[in-house]
Amino acid sequence: MAGALYVLCIVCGFYAEMVVRAKLIVAGDSAATAQHILAAPALYRLGFFADVAAMGLGLLSAVILYTLFKPVSRGLALIVLSLDIVSNAISLAGAVLLYAPLVFLQSTDLLAPFTDAQRDSLALLSVHLYELTYALNLAFFSGSCIITGYLIFRSTFLPRVLGILLVIAGACYLTNSFVDFMPKGYADWLFPWILLPCALGEAALAWWLLLVGVNATKWGEVDAADRRVDSPASVRVA
Repeated sequence: MAGALYVLCIVCGFYAEMVVRAKLIVAGDSAATAQHILAAPALYRLGFFADVAAMGLGLLSAVILYTLFKPVSRGLALIVLSLDIVSNAISLAGAVLLYAPLVFLQSTDLLAPFTDAQRDSLALLSVHLYELTYALNLAFFSGSCIITGYLIFRSTFLPRVLGILLVIAGACYLTNSFVDFMPKGYADWLFPWILLPCALGEAALAWWLLLVGVNATKWGEVDAADRRVDSPASVRVA
């Protein structure tokens, strides 16, 4: 279930970013961006819904992964769940900015005092502000990736290489978020290459969970050991 939700989350996010916005948003050209959105408002709206769906699927997957990794370390698993909730909450709040171009470009009554050029600029600005909001989301999510990678490395019921890939992905996400808040042109040579390890790490974990799953025997051993630690007898001995 976690793998299926994770894969769907990635697919929805990829569709919204690489199919919809890559086709409609023209960086630095507000007039062209407005023209594209007005020509295909249904497509833009579908991309918005895909993004919101990705956030919801990410939260559901995070809850299941918490259950999966809780026997390894309850404290760290809870931190991961908290980071996932915060990161997705930031994106859900920022999603209003992603929808705003449709309001700016189609609302003739509320924005009557504005010229077409001003409304075009507002539309592109709102998309840019959403991108900064998403960068903040990824800053929190990077911590989730790094700690989850560590939990996988310790777990014994998943391949350690998945943990290593996820730690690298988290470090790249954090670097990406840092650069997004730096002055324009700062470390442009990193893009888009900095995001390739992120895609590899997340996709590897998602597809492994979906197609292979965990070693149930070893997970049971880890879970049993965790239960023994929390048993009343253990508490009395302590």
